[in-house]
Amino acid sequence: MINDSNVEKVRKYITSPFFFRFYLFFNLPMGFISGMKIKTIDDQKCILTIPYKWLNKNPFKSTFWAVLGMAGEMNGAALILQYTYKNSPSISTLPIKSNAMFFKKATGTTIFTCNDSKRIKLKVLEAIESKESVEIITKSTGRNKSGEKICEFTFHWTIKVRS
Repeated sequence: MINDSNVEKVRKYITSPFFFRFYLFFNLPMGFISGMKIKTIDDQKCILTIPYKWLNKNPFKSTFWAVLGMAGEMNGAALILQYTYKNSPSISTLPIKSNAMFFKKATGTTIFTCNDSKRIKLKVLEAIESKESVEIITKSTGRNKSGEKICEFTFHWTIKVRS
């Protein structure tokens, strides 16, 4: 089972600028340095922003692709985390494959959206019930403030209940 109390805890802390930055500082320092922020996380989606700034830029005057990839991964990872945090028994997660497509330069804040929350929850429940490794695919789309598609990341994850 998924503990709804833990889900709400994750959502509360991950959307708090102070606690999320504190988490990033100790667990994902590059996320901290980049200025990544989670705006929304719920049972539908996760919305995350990453700014274009001096530390995130490339020589082509846009956000470096690896910074965009880090944000795309965190977008799906946050949705997985809300359903696996402090689960008993614990659940291991591992990204095993990724794919990226780029459509336009990221020259301002990029807003990532991942709408896979419902499917992730079902897959986590499947992993808990089956005690087998389950694959989850998350898709994160980055758009600029005008709504134009900047990039799209797909991550394949495996999750498994630890024995």
